Amino acid sequence: MSLDLDALCPRLAGAPLFAPLSLAIAPGTVACVMGPSGVGKSTLIDAIAGHLAPAFTLTGSVTLNGADILARPAESRRVGVVFQDAVLFPHLSVGDNLAFGLSRAVKGRAARRATVEAALEQAGLSGFAARDPASLSGGQRARAALMRSLLADPAALLLDEPFSRLDTALRDEIRAFTFARIRARAIPALMVSHDPADAAAARGPTIRLIPIGDIT
Repeated sequence: MSLDLDALCPRLAGAPLFAPLSLAIAPGTVACVMGPSGVGKSTLIDAIAGHLAPAFTLTGSVTLNGADILARPAESRRVGVVFQDAVLFPHLSVGDNLAFGLSRAVKGRAARRATVEAALEQAGLSGFAARDPASLSGGQRARAALMRSLLADPAALLLDEPFSRLDTALRDEIRAFTFARIRARAIPALMVSHDPADAAAARGPTIRLIPIGDIT
């Protein structure tokens, strides 16, 4: 599946946030969209995922495997999102957090439990199913949050500055873990970031959002 943006542009009170964005992302590719704080990177993620605030309007198109997804509700777009903060539900165990995101295609309690255990093993979290999320380190939370997103079987993944809150020593490890899972799943991914190291590690197309005031 490919994720394609064609002249996509969020607008606030009719004014565009940035120059229209066109980008084609192939399966297993991580594209990076960069830009200064406040240019609208997170709004771009919201627009594609279907969570755009009512104050905004949107022009352009987003197609996933050739199908226009902008008219669909968020839950029908099959687009996963990994946020800046690795948010896990505090009232659920680590295993239950992953099970919450599990695709409905996995039927039966035993099959769902086995799928969660396999995901935890892939994330280096074997034996953590019953753990309280508050007991996890930052890197462990990041890996668990990513696996929860992947267990929903998304057709595309959006990454909203997912490494910016990690300690410097952890960033390379979690970046490599994240990108390897995306490539293994052969899904297109769009990452927004202000960090050139993210773009270099992604090894995909990189594009910079241009604030409207900078267009000549």
